Amino acid sequence: MKNIKFLVKVNRGGARAPQYVQRVDSSPIQMTTIRKLAQVMGRFTAEDAVKSLQNSRGIAELESVQVNA
Repeated sequence: MKNIKFLVKVNRGGARAPQYVQRVDSSPIQMTTIRKLAQVMGRFTAEDAVKSLQNSRGIAELESVQVNA
């Protein structure tokens, strides 16, 4: 069975590579450019992370991934 989980992808514009949320339990939120290290989370947690990143770090968006349960 497959479940849909989410990654939070942040684009800061320019020539920079997109970054992904690695940890949300620390302040500030830790970011990584390596997609494999990104935290796979539920929709509500991911939406909260997007809201906290919207104002300060560029354009944050949800990216869905399928994971095996």
